[in-house]
Amino acid sequence: MGRWRWRVPRPLGPLLALVLMGIVNSCDGGLTSSFVRKVEKTIDMPLDSDVFRVPPGYNAPQQVHITQGDQDGTAMIISWVTEDEPGSSKVLYGTDEDKLDLSAEGKYTRYKFYNYTSGYIHHCEIKNLKHDTKYYYAVGIGHTVRKFWFTTPPEVGPDVPYTFGLIGDLGQSYDSNITLTHYESNPRGQAVLFVGDLSYADNYPFHDNVRWDTWGRFVERSAAYQPWIWTAGNHEIDYVPDIGETVPFKPYRHRYHVPYKSSGSIAPFWYSVKMGSAHVIVLASYSAYGKYSPQYKWLEAEFPKVDRSKTPWLIVLMHAPWYNSYNYHYMEGESMRVIYESWFVKYKVDVVFAGHVHAYERSYRVSNIAYNIVNGKCEPVPDESAPVYITIGDAGNLEGLATNMTEPQPSYSAFRESSFGHAIFDIKNRTHAYYTWHRNQDGNAVAADSMWFYNRYWKAAEEISDM
Repeated sequence: MGRWRWRVPRPLGPLLALVLMGIVNSCDGGLTSSFVRKVEKTIDMPLDSDVFRVPPGYNAPQQVHITQGDQDGTAMIISWVTEDEPGSSKVLYGTDEDKLDLSAEGKYTRYKFYNYTSGYIHHCEIKNLKHDTKYYYAVGIGHTVRKFWFTTPPEVGPDVPYTFGLIGDLGQSYDSNITLTHYESNPRGQAVLFVGDLSYADNYPFHDNVRWDTWGRFVERSAAYQPWIWTAGNHEIDYVPDIGETVPFKPYRHRYHVPYKSSGSIAPFWYSVKMGSAHVIVLASYSAYGKYSPQYKWLEAEFPKVDRSKTPWLIVLMHAPWYNSYNYHYMEGESMRVIYESWFVKYKVDVVFAGHVHAYERSYRVSNIAYNIVNGKCEPVPDESAPVYITIGDAGNLEGLATNMTEPQPSYSAFRESSFGHAIFDIKNRTHAYYTWHRNQDGNAVAADSMWFYNRYWKAAEEISDM
């Protein structure tokens, strides 16, 4: 057996060496950040806040947001709401801002929730888009027209750079606004991977769905211009039989469409998309995931479809974290972990992003799949084929921060901090990606936590070739 050598791409060499020296010198245990955030109550913004302002004009489209419309990035789903009347569900679009010569026709829906009736919720899929192209689009045709733009992802390929923003558990508090502003000032993000818990409307009496409307207007300033990849969290369930609401996820399903059918899913809570050199799998913590459930069978079939020669980066999104050292939602993801973790190791998932816990944490590469009734092995152990688990449910919702941590810090936990913030996952090529977490109190260029990722699939391939 030959000596294993780690070959670093030449342009990244000097910087990567410095980063790795820091990692090697600090790998003797996890770090609990010494940063102390001023203890303040998290408060939702009032309904008359400027970020909730209804756009002017008769039947003006509002709550505009987009998400990828197919698996490969040649379609986009455009969604918006009109209040006065249905109006047109047509989208005009094109590559020339002054000549929107293409059009697509969508549909609208609406729903009732207790004593609330929604506006007219439009969804329109525009197809056959060119990769890595800026498109302008207009909605509100025939009444008040509003124009926006987006850039499609580059064509799928192994060395295609692409940068994701990471946000979770956002809500609509003053801290939420700081988080979104902080993310917007970090210009690298091309799409947002959102790990669940959107509006927190269910924290209001009778799950006041007006707070779904305010949240949609709040995030429009980002979500109308770059695709947000949606994950459903517990605050999207909206199951309230006491007031006659017995259909789970009703507001979420009406408002936020995703391209689940393009990846063979039968429900919008688990699906996949490809963006650049990444294959992103979205899982549902609050839908059935046991053996032989639809989600189980879909994931069992999905992992073998991932072609790491085309999309080397394998990213998984979920809401409830599997590795969590806070005394909030502790081990809530355990049953799902027991069922699926061996697949994550087998298929060498690079990173898992979750929310739910309102704080930040990053794990080492660990797994806990060796247990059987004879050996009794039930502790996480270092595993180079396992993903890094990152909890990013720290965007600022009104429930506030999780501050109570388990002590001592578990061996699987690499870094943790009770602060609000967002993260950036910056894919450089097939082998390397740079990850940073940004607390709200810092400038956008400051990383409170960072890590170079070496792709699991290509790392294994290079090890084998060097033997």
